[in-house]
Amino acid sequence: MNRSLARGLVVLQFVLLITLMVLPHASLWPRGGAVFAAVIALAAIGLGLALLGAVGLGRSLTASPIPRDNAALVTSGVYAIVRSPIYTGLMTGGVALVLIGASVGHVLVWAALVVLLAVKTRWEEQMLLAAHPEYRAYGARVGRFLPGVGRFRR
Repeated sequence: MNRSLARGLVVLQFVLLITLMVLPHASLWPRGGAVFAAVIALAAIGLGLALLGAVGLGRSLTASPIPRDNAALVTSGVYAIVRSPIYTGLMTGGVALVLIGASVGHVLVWAALVVLLAVKTRWEEQMLLAAHPEYRAYGARVGRFLPGVGRFRR
């Protein structure tokens, strides 16, 4: 386990999220009432998923892709729907920031965030497979970021 790499991924994740929030806005698309309604809905869904995921993990929660020692495998609650609800929430909230920012920069930073979270998740899942043999069956029935999408092949 490379703890320096794990810390670097966490720092990069927060840098990308903060960048999405502070990038100057542009006008690639109109930001009328429908866009604002979508932004509010996506932000609420993203925040809700991330909070449910964090609460569901309890003491096992960590921003690092390296699971805590002796952490329980959580497969209930929102984790019965997707394996990485916190990351799904961050990506969903990121879409809200892209819609409101309406710039190429927002799109590119969000895409980088998605790639980073995908890489981080795959590394984390390798460690979860090693720590919890039952993770393979869980991954075969529950999607990674979206329900049914990204399940392990049997």
